[in-house]
Amino acid sequence: MSNKDNPMFMPKRRFPEFKEAGEWESVPLSRLAARTKQKNRDEKIARVLTNSAEFGVIDQRDFFDKDIATQGNLDSYFVVELGSYVYNPRISATAPVGPISKNKIGTGVMSPLYTVFKFKDESNDFYEHYFKTTGWHGYMRQASSTGARHDRMAISSEDFMAMPLPISTAKEQQKIADCLSSLDELIAAQGRKVEALKTHKKGLMQQLFPRAGETQPRLRFPEFHNTGEWKECTVEEIIVTIAPPKKLQTSDYQERGDFPIVDQSQVYICGWTKDSDAVIKKVLPVIVFGDHTCALKFIDQPFAQGADGIKIFSPKRGIDTRFLFCSLEANPVVQESYKRHFSMLKEKLLFYPDPTTGEQQRIASCLSSLDVHIAVATQELDALKTYKKGLTQQLFPSLQVVEA
Repeated sequence: MSNKDNPMFMPKRRFPEFKEAGEWESVPLSRLAARTKQKNRDEKIARVLTNSAEFGVIDQRDFFDKDIATQGNLDSYFVVELGSYVYNPRISATAPVGPISKNKIGTGVMSPLYTVFKFKDESNDFYEHYFKTTGWHGYMRQASSTGARHDRMAISSEDFMAMPLPISTAKEQQKIADCLSSLDELIAAQGRKVEALKTHKKGLMQQLFPRAGETQPRLRFPEFHNTGEWKECTVEEIIVTIAPPKKLQTSDYQERGDFPIVDQSQVYICGWTKDSDAVIKKVLPVIVFGDHTCALKFIDQPFAQGADGIKIFSPKRGIDTRFLFCSLEANPVVQESYKRHFSMLKEKLLFYPDPTTGEQQRIASCLSSLDVHIAVATQELDALKTYKKGLTQQLFPSLQVVEA
């Protein structure tokens, strides 16, 4: 299939065997696919799908943790068969003209606000990868209504189906699809590795710290088997809160790149400077807690205090800072709207072993080494994603070249 009236173009990168295969062409989407307009009459299908820019086509309940659409409202929804493509006109930072995703999970229904179409050729993985590029974004912006809502593209069905798509030989298209699919498999495998490491750490933390009603962890390193039970305390009893004076508690008094000036005798932040040498290192490491998110962060480098709702604290003598951080990670604070979150944190009961045995440091070291493995695996995952994104952009010609 080709359209001789359209200008021809080429990708920046081609496989060696196709370098002499000639230029690519473009054809309208309507030549390759047809819109799906089948309605969910009598609500025979109850499975509601959504198209997420990040996750693609997934079950609505999985995405929102609840059903947004309800029975009695599904008869106008479009039936989306396995293998169909869905365009979501809602724009976001990751999908500036809305995402187009392939349904790979099974038949369901979707809101009539979405555009559903199906390729005539079942071998269409090539276009699944193409829609992950930005090559078609220029046409969408040009064809959409200038009066569109700021969070949604407004494009007619006719204009959408007129979208020009790149086309090459079947062999070259399959080669590209196979290459990018193999990268997807590598990314998925690396993602599973990251999740497995996180799951392992979570399970290990549950074993290395006492559970509710217990005074010893269920798993101890051999050298600490006979060192006795752990001591009980509240978080408030073992921490020192590090807070700037009132006039410095908002970010209005800071500039990006500022470091805290700490009064060594009082372990107190008393001002801000751009000179990192002026920071008293003795106060580090510390733990930062976000009131609004209940997120914890271990910090052992000079830093600038964040916005309102951020609390900085460190443990009193006898408690290892990283051990305390790991203990709080193992027993997270549950968000409740009727109490300030830091107040809840201070009320939490914790247990800690005899400071003289070295067990605190042994546990902290073990979990820190896992954190390093997780960080490295995550960096490798991000590198694979970045590589695939760049390669994908080069393996497909940009339609902006056609417009030029």
